[in-house]
Amino acid sequence: MKIGFIGLGNMGAPMAANLAKEHDVTGFDPVAQPQGLKLAQSASAAAKDADVVITMLPNGDILRSVANDIYPAMKQAAIHLDCSTVDVESARAVAAQALAAGLTAVDAPVSGGIGGATHGTLTFMAGGPVTTFATV
Repeated sequence: MKIGFIGLGNMGAPMAANLAKEHDVTGFDPVAQPQGLKLAQSASAAAKDADVVITMLPNGDILRSVANDIYPAMKQAAIHLDCSTVDVESARAVAAQALAAGLTAVDAPVSGGIGGATHGTLTFMAGGPVTTFATV
């Protein structure tokens, strides 16, 4: 699976590193540049041609901004898996925007902290279409 991963901070970097053990992962973060990951020059470049784009972002405003940037670059029927912990209104707005763009979305905030991200033991609280959930 080809994965774009946007948000490579304390949680996102170890999540992306774990996924990169089994999948083709390209990451982007405007600040963090973790070693050992294939990095893109922009969020839209990380999202281009990905089957799934995962976001791990600090707030709803940034999530909305990133969605505006990546949705035009994503291929039709790709999946946006948002693992950010954001306000309900932003999560719903981004999911509706994904659907309107011909994409699918899964809202999947996580529990388990940096240790869980590092060790691959996070708990995901996911909401979205059953078939999309099965894919991710």
